[in-house]
Amino acid sequence: MRVVRALSTAAVLLGLAATPAAADSSPSASPSGDGDAPTTAGTSFRTATEIEQGQRATANGAAGDYLYWSFPADAGQRPTVRATVRLPETHAAQTWRVDVYDGLRRRQACQWGAQTRTAAADASSVELACVLRTVRAWSEPWANDPLPGTYYVRLTVVDLPTSDLGARVGAEIEVGSKDMGGAAAVDGSLSEPLVPGVAVKSGADEDEEDGGAVLSAIEPEDGWSSGWWSDRWVWTGLGGVLAALAGVGGYALTRGSGRPSRVPPGA
Repeated sequence: MRVVRALSTAAVLLGLAATPAAADSSPSASPSGDGDAPTTAGTSFRTATEIEQGQRATANGAAGDYLYWSFPADAGQRPTVRATVRLPETHAAQTWRVDVYDGLRRRQACQWGAQTRTAAADASSVELACVLRTVRAWSEPWANDPLPGTYYVRLTVVDLPTSDLGARVGAEIEVGSKDMGGAAAVDGSLSEPLVPGVAVKSGADEDEEDGGAVLSAIEPEDGWSSGWWSDRWVWTGLGGVLAALAGVGGYALTRGSGRPSRVPPGA
């Protein structure tokens, strides 16, 4: 009995000792994505704040400032930029605009969306949106098609009374995209995505620590050119199978009953 009691006591003590360790090893609640989202914006292309797709970024600024963010977009994606400007309680009517530029800093036209809006004097906020064209994996040099790489968002006021110049405003921006699939696939691709510093990095020696430019740290969730697989492969394979079946069926219908007999009918 003493042995049993000793073993029971030891088991209880071990259980109590293991309880805090188990509690410490259990996963704790991690901060949400919104908590990790940027809360500042850049003032130029070179200082644009990097954000991920699906991430809501915020920033405070003054009316009349240029606010810049950057995000990655890969081939086959159709990005959508949404911005909200929180206005002060007292202000005059003012017009805000959101512009999107590609990795070559070419302004990209919006397919649809309220890219420019005028806020009335009693409005507390103004919402803007820009749906870009589908990003192409490759394009002609003379074309202005959106290409894979870093995209820049610029938010600013374009029509503002002098009395409201410098008034404090708040901005929220979120970027999402839709995968267009094989319908957007093209023959060809860029050797490198159009991101800041990629040319310097590719031309620098491997043992060189500083190439003179910092490569952009943002990229799509699955890496660049992750959309090489599309439903075009499925439809191509299905078309090949149907063509083979049609050929076999056509042969079966046209070949008849076989070679004619060599024995004369009246023999």
